[in-house]
Amino acid sequence: MRRRTLFTAGAAAAVAGTAAVSTLPAWAQSDDEAGASQTWSSSDQWGMWESGEYTFYNNIWGSGAGTQTIWANTIDDWGVTADHPNTGGIKSYPNVSYTLGLPVMEMGDVSATLAVDVPAEGEGVAYNSAFDVWGDGHAHEIMIWTQWTSNVGPIGGQVDTVELGGHTWDYYQGSNGANEVYSFLAQEQFTQGTVGLTEIAQWLVAQGHMPEVQIDQIQFGWEITSAAGGHDFTVTDYSLTV
Repeated sequence: MRRRTLFTAGAAAAVAGTAAVSTLPAWAQSDDEAGASQTWSSSDQWGMWESGEYTFYNNIWGSGAGTQTIWANTIDDWGVTADHPNTGGIKSYPNVSYTLGLPVMEMGDVSATLAVDVPAEGEGVAYNSAFDVWGDGHAHEIMIWTQWTSNVGPIGGQVDTVELGGHTWDYYQGSNGANEVYSFLAQEQFTQGTVGLTEIAQWLVAQGHMPEVQIDQIQFGWEITSAAGGHDFTVTDYSLTV
C-alpha cells in the first residue's frame, strides 16, 4: 500500500476549479430532514470545508476509486457514504484535520475522544478507522488504527508491543517509498474511546524510531480500500484536546 499526502497543491487547484459544496443526498437525510441539507457536503474528489480550526477532506486519491460523498455539521457529527469497487489499494481517506504546529516534546497533553458507526465486516468491505498524524510536513507519518477489517494491514513489519495512550498496541514500522510510516494497531479494537496522542509520539522519539519532528496535521477518518455496493461511515462523537 502506498500512502500519499492528503491535500496537495494540485488538489487545491481542483477545489478552486470546481464547486465543492452541494446539498446533502437522500441517503444522509432522515425522514424529518427530507428536502433539508446538512451544513456542508461534497462529492468532489478533493472536496474540502474549513470549520473553525478544523478542515474536512473528501480526499479520494487512490486509483480505481468509485464514488464517495462526505457531509458534515460539526467535528462530532459528520460522515461519508462510499461505493468503491472490491479491488486492492486504498481508494480514499476522508477525514477531519487539525494543525498543531509544535515539536513533539513541546506538544503538551494532546488526546482525542471518538465514537464511530462503521460497516460490518463482509464481502466487498475493506477499511480501517485511523488517526494520521504528520511530522515535519509530510516527512513522517504516525498511523493509529483503532478498528479495521481483517483483509487490510499496515506498512512494514511488527517491531514491538507497547502500552501507550490508554491502550495496548502492536507497533509496525516501514516506508511507503515517500515517507516513514509508524503504525500502532490496537490489540483490542474499539469504535469508541480516548487515545493519548502525545504519549505515542513522544515514545517514538524516546525509542529512537523517529526524530523530534514538528507535529503538524492531526487527522482522523477512514482509509477505505473497498466499499462495494455503498456503505456509510459516521462519526457520532469526536473531540481533540490540545
